[in-house]
Amino acid sequence: MDASIVHSFFLIFGGAAVVASIALYTKQPMIIAYIALGVLFGPSALSLINEPKLMDDMSHVGIIFLLFLLGLDMQPSHLINMLKKASWIALLSSVAFAVLGYLIALAFGYTEIESLIIGIAMMFSSTIVCIKLLPTTVLHHKHTGELVVGLLLLQDIIAIGVLLVLYSASGNGDAGVMQYIKPLIALPLLIGAAFLFVKYILLKLITRFDRFHEYIFLVSIGWCLSMAVAAEYSGLSAEMGAFIAGVALATSPISQYIATHLRPLRDFFLILFFFSIGASFNLSLLGVVIVPALILAIGAMLIKPVVFRFLLKGINEDASTSWEVGFRLGQVSEFSLLIAYLAANIGLIGTEASHVIQATAILSFALSTYVVILNFPNPIAISDRLRRD
Repeated sequence: MDASIVHSFFLIFGGAAVVASIALYTKQPMIIAYIALGVLFGPSALSLINEPKLMDDMSHVGIIFLLFLLGLDMQPSHLINMLKKASWIALLSSVAFAVLGYLIALAFGYTEIESLIIGIAMMFSSTIVCIKLLPTTVLHHKHTGELVVGLLLLQDIIAIGVLLVLYSASGNGDAGVMQYIKPLIALPLLIGAAFLFVKYILLKLITRFDRFHEYIFLVSIGWCLSMAVAAEYSGLSAEMGAFIAGVALATSPISQYIATHLRPLRDFFLILFFFSIGASFNLSLLGVVIVPALILAIGAMLIKPVVFRFLLKGINEDASTSWEVGFRLGQVSEFSLLIAYLAANIGLIGTEASHVIQATAILSFALSTYVVILNFPNPIAISDRLRRD
């Protein structure tokens, strides 16, 4: 196992260094290069990586750190106001995108249930891609960043509800109604416990030993992962637990120090995430799923900005901000991949429908990334005019 992990890491990060260099020379986004590397090295092509499940599990840590760092820059009062403002927009837009996916899937001959699952997978936007392409200044200090983050968080809450229903359908929901009540009770309790722990224990420890930088680094990681695990045990997602952990620390000046020092660790795991997306795709089904996946991905990219523009107009957002938010949210989500895997495992959808969702996610990541880096400020822009960090 040790040898295979070392070998896998050598291939992933050595290969990533090469493809990232090529991407920069040819002015292509590095995210796409990492996914392409995963396809090349994965089981469907050269089959050089023998631990795709392990890589997938490790890459999940990158999403957890991403949400933790995001929380560190969110003042609770601003966050609450934004969630109140955007809740009905998230609900209405999710229904619109689900209908779009459902109708397109039906048109390609998928069953009612498969079309419904494909429609549900279209409801959400990618937290990773959106946050990765938001400049730090926009993410932390501008209204556009608050809108994007608020909508992503509300979509994540809806996604957790969908996953609970699927878990229930798989036979894992033996607790009946408690399966749904448990997260509703756990969420406010977890938030309250997090803020109390930070105020009366964590910040006192950090203040006492703040001259030991290694200690702050260690405690931060421990706090993030502890909340992630606590959230999972409570029926919520690990990502939500990590975000709560970050928000609870956001009111302290130490939050910016922690955020700066954890970013390299986040990037390490996010490379694994994008690699695992490519590695998990079965290339033998590409010919069957490419047309519906391409139409779904293009449909998402074209329809999502229009829907968000229309809905955001209802809360008096200006046209340029509304269009930008819509284009930044113009892809499907990593939650969509999870929905595809789970629905396939419990027999709700077939392998082909599952790979349609996976291919749609990959294509929408690619198309959305190109749209954003060519038109809006972002950290990996090809143009010097648009590059912001």
